This record gives sequence, structure tokens and C-alpha cells, in this order.
Amino acid sequence: MAAPPRSFSAAEVRARCAQGSCVVRCRRRLYDLSAFVRLHPGGEQLLRRRAGTDVSAALDGPPHRHSANARRWLEQYYLGELRDDEEEEEEEEEGSRQSCPKTEKPTDAAAPPARRLDPRCKTVDVDKDLVDWRKPLLWQVGYLGEKYDEWVHQPVDRPIRLFHSDFLESLSKTAWYVVFLVWTPVVLYLSWVSYTSLAQGNTRLFSSFTTEYSIPVHKYYFPFIFLLGMFLWSLLEYLIHRFVFHMKPPASNYYLITLHFLLHGQHHKSPFDSSRLVFPPVPASLVIGFFYGVLQLLLPEVLGLSVFVGGLCGYVVYDMMHYYLHYGSPKKGTYLYGLKAYHVKHHFEHQKSGFGISTRFWDRPFRTLIPEEETFEKED
Repeated sequence: MAAPPRSFSAAEVRARCAQGSCVVRCRRRLYDLSAFVRLHPGGEQLLRRRAGTDVSAALDGPPHRHSANARRWLEQYYLGELRDDEEEEEEEEEGSRQSCPKTEKPTDAAAPPARRLDPRCKTVDVDKDLVDWRKPLLWQVGYLGEKYDEWVHQPVDRPIRLFHSDFLESLSKTAWYVVFLVWTPVVLYLSWVSYTSLAQGNTRLFSSFTTEYSIPVHKYYFPFIFLLGMFLWSLLEYLIHRFVFHMKPPASNYYLITLHFLLHGQHHKSPFDSSRLVFPPVPASLVIGFFYGVLQLLLPEVLGLSVFVGGLCGYVVYDMMHYYLHYGSPKKGTYLYGLKAYHVKHHFEHQKSGFGISTRFWDRPFRTLIPEEETFEKED
């Protein structure tokens, strides 16, 4: 039989908050959000201001209605119950509205039976989950079949292990700064090679079709070609995220489910696993090499290299920004503040829209934009 939840007095809650903890309550249920404050899309200060208070009304909004996944996420930080004899009058305030239901009194056997926990708030019990979290997940998820799509989009706050082999596992994880350290020198070197090659004046567009009407490509065009590469990367980022990472594998296909989880599903299952937020250099080099080869086939050698290096720079910016959108705490009102809220909404509620990460530009023409009023941008 499970032990009864620990109970706290209002004074104990206030003492914890005074020591720096961010303890909030949802009616009588207490949650310690100290480990989550910097990750919250509304900003750290928003949660800090609500420490010690009832957040029931805030869960339903306005200005922001929290999703079922957000409520499940909250349950991972469950601390205990607020003691009945110490409850403050604000428990009965109009704002509660049953966002989180009353639970059984922990110390009073004569108390009426508790309501069941709202399904929206039901957390993922890793001990009774569909997979065994004590073992690598990659070879298990393919057996989930039709349950996979719902399972993978119920995020949890815990690290994921994919492989039995320590070597393969190390290749699937990387720190954010490794991407910057590996690819920034490559971008700088290839930019220099591209510019000096264009400066020789031997590069002409359409020269393979005609010499009379071929167009010379001067070295002064390099910045514009570079920016074109970055722009094309932003489109590629959107297309890969939408049509590859968010493909829905057939429930009967073990291998496609496994592949989806390896490519992107594991990120949606554990969106704050810091070692899996950027693309590891070894597999990334294979993908980057493929796109380099494509550009060399389609464009003159130096011109293709110039477009490629701009796209590579766009990729580095994208990976750094993706990490920051998960772990950064941008200032309210800034572009990155809105983008962080937008991306977190993609993870927790709008998995079929909001595919732009470094920019929302492509979500507009492709009609996958998450409505502005659904984000934290308008919160006071």
C-alpha cells in the first residue's frame, strides 16, 4: 500500500518559499517548481511571483489555458498536501474552478472520499508505463503500435537512454557547445575559400549551357549568396521538421516507429533532456555531406560551396537557438521570448503545427502557424 502523501502547513510552505524554493499549490496539492522555473516559457519571474499562491485559475487562464500535457507535467513536481487545519481562505476563491480537484484528507479518516484526480492532471507513472525505463527505449517503442503516437507526445522530465552500447549512446548525445566548436571553424574556413575563389573571377553562372550569355559571379556577391544559403536552410529546417520528424509512422511498422523515435520522437518524449537538444556532430556530418554533394551537382563548384557555407551557418544558428529555446530565459517582450513560448506550445499541445524553430516565417505560407493568442506573449 502506498504511503500517504506528506502534509505541510501554510507556515512551512512560506518558509520554503523564503528559502528560494518555488512552491505553488493547486487547491490543496502542493508542487515544488524550483527545478522548472528557468524552463518555463512564461519566464522565471512569472513563476517566482506566484510562489506560495494557488495557481488553479492560472492553469485555465486567461491569458493562457494550459494543455493536458502541461497538467501532466506539473504532477511530476508533486510535493504533498496542504494541511486542512492551516488552509487559507483563498482556497475557496472563485479562481480555483476545479482546475485540480480536491483530494482525500491525509490526516482525517472521517473525511469524505476524494474525487479522482482529473485525467488532465494524471502524470505518467514510469513504474507502470508502456515501456521499461530501466532499459534502453529505442528497441522497445516499436512494439507500442497504435499507442505510440499518444505515448510519445506525453512529455516527461527525465533523461532517455537509447542504446545498450555505451559507444553508440555517446554518439547519440552531445553538449550544446560542441556543435558551435566543431562547425564554426568549418564555416569560417569555407567562407574564406569561397570568397578567395570568387575573387579569381573564373566563376560564371550558366557556363555549362552557354558561354556567350553566362553571367560572371563577382566576389562582391558572396555576402548575398551566403545569405541565400541561410534563407534556404530556414526552408529546409521547416520541411525536415514537418515532413520527416513529424511523420506519423504506421502502427504496424516496428522499424518506422523505431526510426521516428530515433530521429525526433525521443525529443518530444523528453523535451528538456539537455544532452539531446542539438544534432551530434558524427551523424550530422553525414547529413551535411549529403547536402554538399547535392549542391555541387546543381551549381558551379564555387557557387555551390558559397550557398552551402551559408546553409551550414544557418544550421549552426538553428541548433544554438533550439537549445536556448529550451534552456534559456529570454527577457519578456523580446523576439526570443515569444519564440520560446511558441516552441513550447508545439511540444505540449500543437504537435501538428508550429514547425518553425529559428523563425515562424514558413509557418505562415504553409498555414501551420500557432495562433498568437495561444502563447504567453500577451500575458501581463
